[in-house]
Amino acid sequence: MSFFAAFVKIADPMASSRGSSEAAVAALERQLADKERQLEQQAVALAHSRKIFDRSSEAARIGVWECSLPDNQLVWTKMVYDLFDLPHEANLDRAEILKCYSRESLSELIRLRGRAIEERTGFTLDAEILTPKGHTRWIRITATVECEDDVPVRIFGMKLDITAEKMMYDQIRYLAEFDILTGLPNRAQFQTALQRLPLRSVGGNAAALLLIDLDGFKGINDTFGHQAGDDCLKETAERLLAACAGADLVARIGGDEFAVLVSGYDSVESVAALAGTVVRRLSRSIERNGAKMDVGASVGVAFHDASLRSDIFVCADAALYKAKSDGKNRFQVHQAPACIDNPKMDAA
Repeated sequence: MSFFAAFVKIADPMASSRGSSEAAVAALERQLADKERQLEQQAVALAHSRKIFDRSSEAARIGVWECSLPDNQLVWTKMVYDLFDLPHEANLDRAEILKCYSRESLSELIRLRGRAIEERTGFTLDAEILTPKGHTRWIRITATVECEDDVPVRIFGMKLDITAEKMMYDQIRYLAEFDILTGLPNRAQFQTALQRLPLRSVGGNAAALLLIDLDGFKGINDTFGHQAGDDCLKETAERLLAACAGADLVARIGGDEFAVLVSGYDSVESVAALAGTVVRRLSRSIERNGAKMDVGASVGVAFHDASLRSDIFVCADAALYKAKSDGKNRFQVHQAPACIDNPKMDAA
């Protein structure tokens, strides 16, 4: 150290102290500036993440929701507002929101929510809503209960728009269970219903199967074409439904084959009367585009009873074959249980 520098240091001891303080202040300012830059970068990153989340949420039709307990104050992301067709600035009143749910969905929501809060768990529910704008939607609700010191303080989760999925599922189910041409239940649904048909008890009501086969249908296809044949089948389905109002099931089980399941009839005579009505209703001419199409129907009837040694379908089919071999356009009842009188069954 030079003599002058040492002299200055001895002469002004505060100069060194001021320099150190200024350096410390400068260092602090640099640290604050670095922190500000980091916060700005984090804010930008957070905004970017939020933007990606919002876009992803919108694309996937998923919204996040939260409900505080016990005051039931709601907090929604924008997507949930959109699902319910509400403006983003709308005040959320849970009592009003619940009015959007169908009766069945609301009942199940109340049940699952109450159980989840009581058990400190969660639930998943597919619910139907009708928005204030009149749009029917299906939403999948997931929920989790959050607790503090084992006390539920909020319930939160996601709401997903599954309307398209539900419509597709319903369409697939319809195609699997119903005949596209007539709208009647198909053979698969008929088989399921047949397995559930109750046995008849002595003194109880009869459960029966009517198998219907159209007479002369092939001639309609050959003469008038397949479109006319389709129209004939549609008309047959409508007439059959009208004739068998109150039946357990009216189904199309084949090309021109139909089946009717009934229960609650108190006698063979009453079922025979129904079969006779079916024959008469289906034997009327069908007119399409000025052309008259004549078609008839043969019906085989069998009762479901423990005394039957054969399958009810086999019995009804045998009776149907007998009706056709006896001249068609009539019905035949398979040999009924001994506990019921068996009157003459021709309806020709």
